[in-house]
Amino acid sequence: MTTLQPSTFITAGGRMKRLLADSSAMTWRGFAQWARTPGQFAVGLAFPVMMLVMFAYFLGGGMAVEGGGNYTEFLVPGMFALTMAFGLEGTMTSITQDINKGVLDRFRSMPIAQSSMLVGRSLLDMINSAASLAVMVGAGLLMGWRWHGTLTEALAALGLLLLLRFAMLWVGIYLGLVAGRSELVQAVQILTWPVVFLSNAFTSPETMPAWMGTIAEWNPMSATAGAVRELFANPGWTVTGSWVTDNVVLMAVVWPIALMLVFAPLAVRKFTALSR
Repeated sequence: MTTLQPSTFITAGGRMKRLLADSSAMTWRGFAQWARTPGQFAVGLAFPVMMLVMFAYFLGGGMAVEGGGNYTEFLVPGMFALTMAFGLEGTMTSITQDINKGVLDRFRSMPIAQSSMLVGRSLLDMINSAASLAVMVGAGLLMGWRWHGTLTEALAALGLLLLLRFAMLWVGIYLGLVAGRSELVQAVQILTWPVVFLSNAFTSPETMPAWMGTIAEWNPMSATAGAVRELFANPGWTVTGSWVTDNVVLMAVVWPIALMLVFAPLAVRKFTALSR
């Protein structure tokens, strides 16, 4: 029978302490970059708000919500989900910039916990996403959006949005490591737009051709948008006999977990391969 020595726990504790310290340093490095480029950070926060204003005021007058209801209250939760999904573009861009500038190579040559680079990137992007979500909530409230459920349900809705972002973060890290160059990142970004727009963020899948509506129903972003609408008690969409629309809250949990189970190991494996 193998006996664990006290030194084993000391070593494990030391490694964890080192990982936390190095990850904190990586996160503060990101804060310093924001401080040096405040305009870029502000644009990242303002862009989703501009999209919300455009769709609510420019196109909202011609949109009808199934079963009645205010289109702004239908749109805003969808835009919350859209903002979280688009966050993967920022993750991809940051990863490829670090690769092209040799930043990752310099960090790998230093006596730091290698995993701290991924942990620090994850923390930084989630903080950025939380700030972006807070700005979007404020913009929605100013435009007349309200939630009508309980505070607990509202917090659960925000949690599901951040869960989607965390899943998309790992997708972005993996794609950024695979792409490696800004030109390929732009190509992936172009493909991202049809995927996120083919959802229920702006309209009901019932208004789409049958095959397209089915794809939209099963889109992970549709699950999150639908679940958030349900928890906020905002107008939503229903499809008679559709299992996925009857279980949007469940799917809003299952889809992000499934994405993380696939892309987090792939990202770690790809990152480890870069060190060889």
